[in-house]
Amino acid sequence: MSALLDTITTQVLHAPVWLVLLVVGGVVFVEDALFVGFVVPGETVAILGGVAASLGHVPLAAVLVVVVVAAIVGDSVGFEVGRHLGGRVVGLSAFDRHRDRIDRAQDFLGRKGGTAVFLSRWTAFLRAVMPALAGMSKMHYPTFLAWNAAGGIAWGSVVVTAGYLAGQSYARVETWLGRGAAVVVAVVVVVALVIWQKRRHSAGADAGPEGREGHEGHEAPSRMPSAG
Repeated sequence: MSALLDTITTQVLHAPVWLVLLVVGGVVFVEDALFVGFVVPGETVAILGGVAASLGHVPLAAVLVVVVVAAIVGDSVGFEVGRHLGGRVVGLSAFDRHRDRIDRAQDFLGRKGGTAVFLSRWTAFLRAVMPALAGMSKMHYPTFLAWNAAGGIAWGSVVVTAGYLAGQSYARVETWLGRGAAVVVAVVVVVALVIWQKRRHSAGADAGPEGREGHEGHEAPSRMPSAG
């Protein structure tokens, strides 16, 4: 494990700063713009960008700006695709096994409007599909942009800072207690992040965007109302 961490650290430290920022920004953008958030690990890459900043290889401010801008612009592209192509995108066979989750996301958006755009930023699947669904719903773009920007700023700040603090913890423990203890801390941090993301994903898949709250006492609408 120590050798693996050394290899990863060496690769990060020897990659050009522009390349690190390009990869981090590119993955975050693609995750949101092309509806592949359940395949492309935008959140993981953003966290790794924070780790790279903690190693002193790239400026933390640069990673924050790149991640936030890529998130906001990516969502805006997804919104435009949804507005112009509508159901033709969501109707692709690639989404067949996610059909129930898409229906719940549409219901969530129809009931909560801009709040749904903000909250969807914290779940990989919703982060991928919500911009297109918002475009399909005919939500006014200024409304979408305001909630999208708020979500992008909050999410980008949290995940990049989490990576930065994780990297700082590794470096400090290595200095204080040696490499072995630092490896243990790194493993615990990685495992905790994986478990946290898996539990969020499972909860979202089982209970829908908002859990079961708000679904008792009425049926989901047969069509998604316009959000404005």
